[in-house]
Amino acid sequence: MEGLRWVQLPDDERLEFLGRGGTGVLSFATESGRAPVSIPVSYGFDPDEAVFYFQLSTPKDGRKQELVDEPVSFVVHRETDHGWRSVVASGSLTDVTEAPAESALIQGMWAIEIPAVDVFERPRREVTFRYFRLEPETMTGRKEVATDA
Repeated sequence: MEGLRWVQLPDDERLEFLGRGGTGVLSFATESGRAPVSIPVSYGFDPDEAVFYFQLSTPKDGRKQELVDEPVSFVVHRETDHGWRSVVASGSLTDVTEAPAESALIQGMWAIEIPAVDVFERPRREVTFRYFRLEPETMTGRKEVATDA
């Protein structure tokens, strides 16, 4: 009978898995005793710098406005032809919305593509967005492997 277990995802496979972007779950730390706030998001990934970029909607009455300065974790998980893969990155977001166009932060963001996912109840032109960069303090990956059980 075949069993399943996981092993660390080597760096080269982690970069391949993340690609240039996709979707994942971004979780914001909250005050002690409260659950983190987790939201599905699209991301862009720069494999040369190993950094993530996010375009987050920030409605004036939304909770994200007060959470973007808190520590975050970001998870990408999906099934592949070779079993499941996941990557978990953690750190702090840097707001790059107002960064000068010639800055390295913006140049890096222009090198990636953040998938557009329309989940808003109103036209996108009416939604306020801010752009963020996550340079992970930690980033780990895991993958499923078959075992003989």
